[in-house]
Amino acid sequence: MNRTRFGIMTAPMQVGYEDVLRVWREADGVPEIEHAWLFDHLLPIQGDINGPIHEGWTLLSALAARTHRLRLGLLVTSNRFRPPAVLARIAATVDIVSGGRLDFGIGAGSRPGHPLARREYEAHGLPFHDFRHSVESLAEACTVIRRMWSESEPFDFHGSHVTLTGAYCNPKPVQRPHPPILLGGRSAALLRVAAEHADLWNIPGGDIDDVVRRSALLDRYCAEVGRDPAAITRSIHLPVSYDRPGATRQAVGEAAAAGFHHVVLGLPAPYPEKVARWVADELITPSL
Repeated sequence: MNRTRFGIMTAPMQVGYEDVLRVWREADGVPEIEHAWLFDHLLPIQGDINGPIHEGWTLLSALAARTHRLRLGLLVTSNRFRPPAVLARIAATVDIVSGGRLDFGIGAGSRPGHPLARREYEAHGLPFHDFRHSVESLAEACTVIRRMWSESEPFDFHGSHVTLTGAYCNPKPVQRPHPPILLGGRSAALLRVAAEHADLWNIPGGDIDDVVRRSALLDRYCAEVGRDPAAITRSIHLPVSYDRPGATRQAVGEAAAAGFHHVVLGLPAPYPEKVARWVADELITPSL
């Protein structure tokens, strides 16, 4: 029987660096918590639209240097923000800083129905292509990133969306053959990419019936490409209510019963004192 591995997610908006660092360093000393995550936005998507928000990969590298045990990553990196070869080098650096603890989360970065997310593209001069473009470019990015981490000589790449000449990454990530790749999203098009490239697949919780249907669709796509569906760990993000821990425990139980044994517990800010210990005592231990 698969063991459920629990982690936390701290969205780095409307909070200070010291607040996030406190939670991560505490979680690093709580063995029931095995992984920790940030998100990847450039402007707040909740609360004060002009409030503070920290760039995800920069903050992740800082937290990697101040922790020792937690696996860590972004849930998930927007493929729209950084060219894939540059992103591969950023991720390799974080894997080195962390001593080989990176889980590389990436997604299409497409949230056309969320106006507070959409505005970050215009504010930073980033193009916002349609969803088909974003998924196609994500598939190419996964190929490029894996090659950057594994090729022993410079290489060229000529895709529909990515063109590279003499691409090379040195130093390589600590983890071999490469850090685990987590694909995040729920669309059918993204699940096809996950079937090809993902070691883990993450989906936001909420509607467990939809989650189960999406997981079954991923199974089907794996079969179509000749891949064992069991090779892809099923991961779910579940929001935490400090006032109603029972609701979170119920959601964890439903997710585990559906085969989701990688659980990311989203912690709302402000973070209470000793929140990591509270998560372990109130949410994780009763669910084991």
